[in-house]
Amino acid sequence: MSLASEFREFAMRGNVIDLAVGVVIGGAFGKIVSSLVDAVIMPVVGVLTGGVNFSTLAVAIGTSAKNEPVLLKYGAFIQSVVDFLIVAFVIFVAIRAINRLKKAPAAPAAVTPPPPPRQEVLLEEIRNLLAKR
Repeated sequence: MSLASEFREFAMRGNVIDLAVGVVIGGAFGKIVSSLVDAVIMPVVGVLTGGVNFSTLAVAIGTSAKNEPVLLKYGAFIQSVVDFLIVAFVIFVAIRAINRLKKAPAAPAAVTPPPPPRQEVLLEEIRNLLAKR
């Protein structure tokens, strides 16, 4: 099998296609959530915390060769943590809703096995008669 045909077989598997679709949708979903956090949630959190804008929080830890301050931007980290928590919560809620929509598998009805064929019944009777001898 040639490398090209192996690769085509690999790339056309259902799981690979599903994964690619998931990555694309996940990237788009990440942009939506980041926009929600940046434009809606963080301003509210900033108002609740006295007007603090988390994305601008930083500590100067020195100066660079160009005499510019070197900043440790911990506010960006806080922003990323909030983004992650929101994404995780939304995914949790979505999966929970999907699981509720799935119907629980119905319990199998008590199915009685079909009676054995007449031949087997006769053979069992013959066996039982011979065992009595």
